[in-house]
Amino acid sequence: MQQDIAILYVEDDSRSRRVMQMITSDIGISNVVIFEDSTDFKARLTSLERRPSLIFLDIHMSPYTGFEMLEMLRQMEQFQGVPVVAMTASVMNEEVHQLKSSGFDGCLAKPIDFDTFPDALERILQGEKIWRISS
Repeated sequence: MQQDIAILYVEDDSRSRRVMQMITSDIGISNVVIFEDSTDFKARLTSLERRPSLIFLDIHMSPYTGFEMLEMLRQMEQFQGVPVVAMTASVMNEEVHQLKSSGFDGCLAKPIDFDTFPDALERILQGEKIWRISS
């Protein structure tokens, strides 16, 4: 796994945040920034020390949903080319279609799977679009 990658994870569920911290630490990724909510998303995003290599967005957030945060990201030139992956526990066929048509680069189901996440992460970083919607 690349050591120099930076991940941004926007997630309001404390267990999901802890799992992400544990799994990224286990695979040697130390630069993980976690936003516990989407308040002031654009301002917080532009104040990051490093441009993320990858952004994970929980879909069901407030005040901005994952869809709204994605739209903001796609309008910001400095984040063009950064893969944005949806993270959600409730993925129905209609929502998968909406995620794809909105411009997400993939979707991973929650809870995060300790066994498959490292491989999915590596593949996403190599440019593959991963749509792992069932746990």
